[in-house]
Amino acid sequence: MKTSFDRKNTRAVRVGQLSIGGGAPIHIQSMTNTDTHDVDATYSQVMRLAEAGADIVRITAPDLEAVKTFESLIARGVKIPLVADIHFNHEIAIAAAEHGASKIRINPGNIGDDSKVFRVVEACKAAGVPIRIGVNSGSLEKHILEKYGAPTPEALVESALYHADLLEKFSFSNIVLSVKASSVTDMITANRILSERTGYPLHLGVTEAGGGNSAIVKSSIGIGTLLSEGIGDTVRVSLTDDPVEEIYAAKEILRTVGMAKNPGLDIVACPTCGRTKINLIGLLADFKHKVREEGLDSLNIKVALMGCIVNGPGEAREADLGIAGGKGEGLIFRKGEILRKVPEDRLIDELIAEIKKTYC
Repeated sequence: MKTSFDRKNTRAVRVGQLSIGGGAPIHIQSMTNTDTHDVDATYSQVMRLAEAGADIVRITAPDLEAVKTFESLIARGVKIPLVADIHFNHEIAIAAAEHGASKIRINPGNIGDDSKVFRVVEACKAAGVPIRIGVNSGSLEKHILEKYGAPTPEALVESALYHADLLEKFSFSNIVLSVKASSVTDMITANRILSERTGYPLHLGVTEAGGGNSAIVKSSIGIGTLLSEGIGDTVRVSLTDDPVEEIYAAKEILRTVGMAKNPGLDIVACPTCGRTKINLIGLLADFKHKVREEGLDSLNIKVALMGCIVNGPGEAREADLGIAGGKGEGLIFRKGEILRKVPEDRLIDELIAEIKKTYC
């Protein structure tokens, strides 16, 4: 899938082996929800995220002891860039930069006076580690909140640039900015303003989106709108769920707007109606489960699951592979050619088998 969207040219920032901004592909991020002190659990989750398609993983570093986990993960062979999420404590930020973190997430205005900011900057310069400034609607500085009276988009932007100026004062511009809000419209507006006012690469996300379909809809609208305007260099879909689900949702957003590095499986399925004589809803759920389970969702092919004879054969013929349902049975198509008629209870297994035979 190609896109006609023109992306804004932002500064290139190196994070581990990846480049953010500067025309680099849009990278998918997530964050572990394990206890960072539990190295085994954190390692397991990082690997699951990487296998699902995460490009960058953020890990909370609440104390100096937790920083040791970064070294442990790297020693175990973790290659994906790891971001240390730090609040208030400059010593933890310094230690993380010195012990394996590929990026530091900290707001310099929250860690103390200029001498502390300077020490963090010097540690990050020495390690070649960028700093991500993350501003949320629930964590604005008191003086900015008093000025605007609420966490408005303008307040979010002012906060982000305030923190960036603290770093630029010490000649540090290896910066990624992120302004998030639980309000989709505020998040969109803030990032539009920020994109106009600065050339830093931007990390996109709707914070505290919740779980289930509503959270995915919020994130899809917020992130998708900005990406379609050429704004954004990395994304995270924040879900109250297994973090791996964030990766699948982010991949689908990027695929839909034509910005995925690997578009993966494109599934077309009709919404069903009274003409449908097979259990297409159940068949689709079974198909999606099995392609993910067998690692087929990374294949760059189009598969159509259609319920009846009205649009079914046409859509199935347009796909690389597809089924068109009849009464308790269906036809399997490949590139417009009817391969065979299959009973309903074997349709998905036969379709999976055909995918493996043709594309694996």
